[in-house]
Amino acid sequence: MLTILGFAMIATFLVLIMMKKMSPIAALVLIPALFCVFVGKGAHLGDYVIDGVSSLAPTAAMLMFAIVYFGVMIDVGLFDPIVRGILRFCKADPMRIVVGTALLAAIVSLDGDGSTTFMITVSAMYPLYKRLKMSLVVMTGVAAMANGVMNTLPWGGPTARAATALKLDAGDIFVPMIPALLVGLLGVVVLAYVLGLRERRRLGVLTLDEALVKEEAEEKAVETETVLVGAGGGAGTGAGGEGTTASGGSGADADGRDDDFRGLDPDRPTLRPRLYWFNALLTVALLTAMIMELLPIPVLFLLGAAIALTVNFPHIPDQKARIAAHADNVLNVSGMVFAAAVFTGVLQGTGMVDHMAEWMVDVVPEGMGPHMALVTGLLSLPLTYFMSNDGFYFGVLPVLAEAGAAHGVSPLEMARASLVGQPLHMSSPLVPAVYVLVGMAKVEFGDHTRFVVKWAALICLLILAAGILFGIV
Repeated sequence: MLTILGFAMIATFLVLIMMKKMSPIAALVLIPALFCVFVGKGAHLGDYVIDGVSSLAPTAAMLMFAIVYFGVMIDVGLFDPIVRGILRFCKADPMRIVVGTALLAAIVSLDGDGSTTFMITVSAMYPLYKRLKMSLVVMTGVAAMANGVMNTLPWGGPTARAATALKLDAGDIFVPMIPALLVGLLGVVVLAYVLGLRERRRLGVLTLDEALVKEEAEEKAVETETVLVGAGGGAGTGAGGEGTTASGGSGADADGRDDDFRGLDPDRPTLRPRLYWFNALLTVALLTAMIMELLPIPVLFLLGAAIALTVNFPHIPDQKARIAAHADNVLNVSGMVFAAAVFTGVLQGTGMVDHMAEWMVDVVPEGMGPHMALVTGLLSLPLTYFMSNDGFYFGVLPVLAEAGAAHGVSPLEMARASLVGQPLHMSSPLVPAVYVLVGMAKVEFGDHTRFVVKWAALICLLILAAGILFGIV
């Protein structure tokens, strides 16, 4: 019964947000609360939520201060050289822009943090997509898939979890997987090329200057039409007033357009060129400390954000302005994380996750025992999408590995196969970083989900096929 209710709860959540009947925050809170009552454990809802919040609080803290830290680094121009290099490659060609999105997301993903990747990628690429009227879900989808492949780095999380769960060395799991992961990354780039060609056919190729002229011409046409309509109303002063209002609106739009290019503006007042090497060394030190696990990641980002603000913006009003500039992203993401805590808390507290995992293992036919690595790779797609990495790697993988061992499949093969689903996992509603991605890109989560699931699943299967071909899985 709990198995059925667990799958029903997840399905209800996905359907409602994809049909835009509920916001993700509301769905993450209300649907699990309702199903908790159905299970007959409504009296324990508070305990489940507190447990979920307690487990995700460090993640929320990490995201809050990571957004502030990397937001400040973007403001002061640390990533401008990378952005300029990618933008020079793009040249306002939709195909190159989509490929550039994949390359930028993959490069930045080397730090192992999805939120960082999405903040930098969206800040750099969003203005181009917006200016050229390209599909923003293409940007979010390609970025999520590129980051998903790179998320398998030993310091990215899944590999370390698999190694811990099966008591293996992370290097023994990851290094042999590199050829298959490179095939997956190449698959993302090829897919970006195809999607970019589709955007190019739809939009054509313009330079940025041509796009700006075209956009301004469209705005002037709208202003002229507004003035004429006002004049036709017979109120001369009113027409002038409306004309002024329209023009003022255009000015606001123009300002908004400049805001869109804030991350690329070489003359923005927040730039700190004299502190470039300090900021670069601070970021390298922060990432090194994170990889070496010298301190918990939330503590590292808290310290890093405090140092970055103090050195780059020594005046308190400037610090407040920078914090306020990124407050919207902080609030959206942290709110989404704590809402997701209700979902995960109910799934785990009621025992739904355990029953779902046991059912998935039980339905595997006996004859598939010698092919448990393949089964694990296939199961990693839906399971890492519908549950957290912790739930899959610590709850499900050991059970699958035990079943595989009974048929002569080594734990290393099982661990490598379990990494296959990460390109799809990074778009899971239970991954906090995805809300950074869709929030900054101003894309509805349901639209992102509808677009990315099929392509991400294809990349996962490509990695699995490459793993089998190379004898890794």
